[in-house]
Amino acid sequence: MTGKTERVLIVGAGPVGLVAACSLAEAGIPVTLFESHRELPMDLRASTFHPPTLDMLDRFGISDKLVERGLVCPQWQYRDRTQGVIATFDLGVLKGETRHPYRLQCEQWKLSEEFRKIIETDDRIDLVYGARALDVSQDDDGVTLTVEHGDGTQEEHKGRYLIAADGARSVIRKTLGISFDGLTIPEIFLSMSTPFMFNEAMDDLTPIAYLTDPSEWAVLLRTPSLWRVLLPTDPNQTDEQIKAPDTMERRLQALCPKDGPYEIIHATAYRVHQRVAGDYVSGRIFLAGDAAHLNNPLGGMGMNGGIHDAVNLAEKLVQVWNGAPLETMGRYTRQRRKVAIETVQEQSLRNRKMMAETDPAARKAYHDSLRATVDDFDQHKAFLMRSSMIQSLRDLENVA
Repeated sequence: MTGKTERVLIVGAGPVGLVAACSLAEAGIPVTLFESHRELPMDLRASTFHPPTLDMLDRFGISDKLVERGLVCPQWQYRDRTQGVIATFDLGVLKGETRHPYRLQCEQWKLSEEFRKIIETDDRIDLVYGARALDVSQDDDGVTLTVEHGDGTQEEHKGRYLIAADGARSVIRKTLGISFDGLTIPEIFLSMSTPFMFNEAMDDLTPIAYLTDPSEWAVLLRTPSLWRVLLPTDPNQTDEQIKAPDTMERRLQALCPKDGPYEIIHATAYRVHQRVAGDYVSGRIFLAGDAAHLNNPLGGMGMNGGIHDAVNLAEKLVQVWNGAPLETMGRYTRQRRKVAIETVQEQSLRNRKMMAETDPAARKAYHDSLRATVDDFDQHKAFLMRSSMIQSLRDLENVA
């Protein structure tokens, strides 16, 4: 058992755990981070950073570095697979509301790399690789975390508090017996990355585009080096069937016909869940990120919401560390759980429903409403305040 008890333990060194660790260390609080992988995860899924997230990362000097390594996207759009552009939204209307009036396309592993540079020079943060959480317990004085190392040995670590940022299958959440109610999206999501420049083949295509279609919606996301294509897929198919080269080629050609085959650099098929934990706080243990909530990727709110969790959580935990009552953490769960249910969940589900709408009249009404929104400055700005997650953060000020 380690002798370092006056610290916060964090399980999971993804973006959420890293932001929480550096936020606490910045306030002078010692932290030990536990990561089950041998190094920081190189996750390829999340790539969209919303304006308020970049504002939060400014304090660490990271946003500018991500901008240098990413792709600034001041516009994004809704398209129809047959009609073309429906509405293009301009994040420039958010000038004055954020220091970053754009979306940034940058793979999340680059964020991990930048945080690792900070951690390596901060003696208040210990990062333990290859340590898988097995169990956790707590009493009035602190928490005890049991981890297993790659060689099978087990070790106990003690701290005053623990943050569970250990993902959708969170061992900590399951050990605490916290519910994780919700649903599983019927389709499997297929993500394919290709160097093909869709913007040279499709008129007026922005780097982020949501394509509505009654039979097969699609999402196109551009990163600095690749385009990522997201398509819904029959859940009755096996992973091998979904990612069969001929099948992926056929689907990409149907989306954007081209001479010669597509070069697919990476492909993954995964199930998507919409779930929210029953509580984000259990005594001295706190859930954040995917351990607390899951949503579909339409709108790019998963990683961003998790980072917002980490910042909110750290702010309150600093207060508690410095003498505020533990009950202060109750506001964290009231605020962030409210956002997960009323903003992230509702908006991502609405995005999916509208993109897959089959009724012609409903589709026309939806498209007309998008056009009207873009054409009216106040509506345009209000829409972007919500979709960029700025409004949800401001609304939290009213949650006691």
